[in-house]
Amino acid sequence: MRPLKFQIFERVRAAGLIPRVEVAKELGISPASVTTLSSELIDAELIEEVVAPRGKGEAARGRPPVALGVRASAHYVAGLKLSDREQTAVILDFAGNLIASHAITRQPGALATEDFLNDCERLLDLVGAKAGIRRQGLSGVGIGVPGFVESAGGRVFWSSVLADGDVPLAAAAADRLGVPVTIDNDANLVALAELWFGAGREVADFAVVTIEHGVGMGFVLNHRLYRGAGGIGMELGHTKVQLDGALCRCGQRGCLEAYVADYALAREASTALEGVEGDEQTMVELLESLYENAKGGNAAARSIFRRAGRYLAVGLANVVNLFDPALIILSGERMRYDYLYAADVLAEMDSLVLKAGRPAPPIEVHAWGDLLWAQGAAALALSDLTETLLAPAREGAAR
Repeated sequence: MRPLKFQIFERVRAAGLIPRVEVAKELGISPASVTTLSSELIDAELIEEVVAPRGKGEAARGRPPVALGVRASAHYVAGLKLSDREQTAVILDFAGNLIASHAITRQPGALATEDFLNDCERLLDLVGAKAGIRRQGLSGVGIGVPGFVESAGGRVFWSSVLADGDVPLAAAAADRLGVPVTIDNDANLVALAELWFGAGREVADFAVVTIEHGVGMGFVLNHRLYRGAGGIGMELGHTKVQLDGALCRCGQRGCLEAYVADYALAREASTALEGVEGDEQTMVELLESLYENAKGGNAAARSIFRRAGRYLAVGLANVVNLFDPALIILSGERMRYDYLYAADVLAEMDSLVLKAGRPAPPIEVHAWGDLLWAQGAAALALSDLTETLLAPAREGAAR
């Protein structure tokens, strides 16, 4: 279990503003302990006292109520999300408020590590210029990429955006940028963004399934991101749904994402629909053509979405049967294609879930763009920074 000082800081961060008495109540500790430890956090300039607004109907007599809040100006961090077609960056303050954002489109394809680092540097300088914050003013940078990422070791074993394999990317990026860097799988970062800024604030255990250029999953267990023993777990997109099946971009066959991801839909569209040519249309144009054909009643287009939806139902049912989350969030720009999560798809998922006398977990659809992914990368930097700042507190067993 994390030390009390860390738990107090996390409760303040999650709540935005919270009275000391409420912190004590939520953590099940004495108000005196909260007063002592929050005073240490205030002295360290990590949190501050804020005059809280009075409740409706409260008399304006006596001393105004005081709440605790994160000291927003204490630190600034950046988050970079580099994908196959768009690169997005944000800068957040220490309280998680968005200061600036920037996005660049690029041609699809894997990059050499040197080119990847060049893009990171350019993106960071552009968003920093918008925020009026130079690199030296940043306390950390989080970077999210698709693929097999060991966050603790800072290594990328494989990614669709990197031509090289087994890259010590965090160290290389830190050397180039001159700022501490933390990296993670981009689906984990969406889960972290939901935990810090979205629906996950109110749920202890939830899964985020991302459907974009690939299929990913982030899982939050007891308010903390779970990555597995080796740090590269939760690869839902590479669970096998068909022996010797369709070729996945990871090089194996039968992966879930080879039937659900955008490149899988585009591959089907280019062979099944008349007037849709993969060599002459971009991926986005292919998907838009497929979707418009499906909405227009084209049987072939509808069957492509139907097959993808059935495989997605299998994947979601497996998540429920394995982890029993309180909530599943379907996230990503591709979620605008509502055929992927139509009522019959969710009904099929429900039919595949083990029956235990209670309903399957609720499913929410969040059709976020890449900005949320970059905010998740910044939240990763904030989380890593907080761990570093509160490390002395963890060294004492009692605190």
